[in-house]
Amino acid sequence: MKADHYDEFAASYDTENSGSLLNAWYERPAMVRLAGDVRGRKILDAGCGSGPLSAELRDRGAEMTGFDGSPSMIELARRRLGDDVPLTVADLAQPLPYADDTFDDVVSSLVLHYLEDWQTPLTELHRVLKPGGRLILSVNHPLVRPFNFPKEDYFAVRQFSEEYDFAGQPGTLTYWHRPLHAMIDAFTAAGFDIASIAEPPPSPDTPAELLPPRIANGERTAFICFLFVVLEAR
Repeated sequence: MKADHYDEFAASYDTENSGSLLNAWYERPAMVRLAGDVRGRKILDAGCGSGPLSAELRDRGAEMTGFDGSPSMIELARRRLGDDVPLTVADLAQPLPYADDTFDDVVSSLVLHYLEDWQTPLTELHRVLKPGGRLILSVNHPLVRPFNFPKEDYFAVRQFSEEYDFAGQPGTLTYWHRPLHAMIDAFTAAGFDIASIAEPPPSPDTPAELLPPRIANGERTAFICFLFVVLEAR
């Protein structure tokens, strides 16, 4: 799926993203926690969408830059972030418009799982990072698809699509399933060391009515949804 596919439902996706359990109370807080103290750090938001993660990191003192493949998403991000965050339309599968060794960190929130080939984007993100810089990313957890569809091959890199409702507007997203070992092989081949892998619970501030019943009643502590990885550029 090309990123400009989001143009069809950008505003509805942004509305859904702003308050949903998986985005607002699970994925985004986890990315912020993994980023830690970002005061004064130059951070690239790779696949920034409408800019909510950039906004949170900027408010914590980071110097943000962002890009996305969807012009409509970039327009929404400009409305959210104003003129103090440089934003551009760019394709993660192509060479990026940034110089070598520019950023202290790159954040990539739920982006890589849209791509069949990870070599080019990971190599480019490594290039624009300073030595020792971090790539903090989230992707679909590789166990989710085979858990829901046990007849599918966990070990195959393969494409699948899912239907969603974004604030009342239907949309189709197309992903690439990738087993864990294939992810790790791609990270290391691009010149990264793995600093941490996280499978966090939802934010403790999550409204109880949004939580799955087995978490709300204390029977379980978390659910399998996304995988979070912190990489360091060698």
